[in-house]
Amino acid sequence: MVTVTFSIPEDLQAFIESQVVKNGFQSTDRYLRNLLDRERERERLEGMLIEGLESGEPIEVNDDWWEQKRSNLIKP
Repeated sequence: MVTVTFSIPEDLQAFIESQVVKNGFQSTDRYLRNLLDRERERERLEGMLIEGLESGEPIEVNDDWWEQKRSNLIKP
């Protein structure tokens, strides 16, 4: 593992410490790693969404389309 050191204003440090306690993290490190992991996941999902939007022919998604999808999922 690599150690990273950076400076932040006191008010941001207080916010981070309150979030650690509020969300039950064992340490500031774990809280910050969680934030970074969530950002990495968000970027991965955004990439998948863009890939999906750019693939295939566009279709109109309306109430009828959703109803057909629902009924296909419910079929025995």
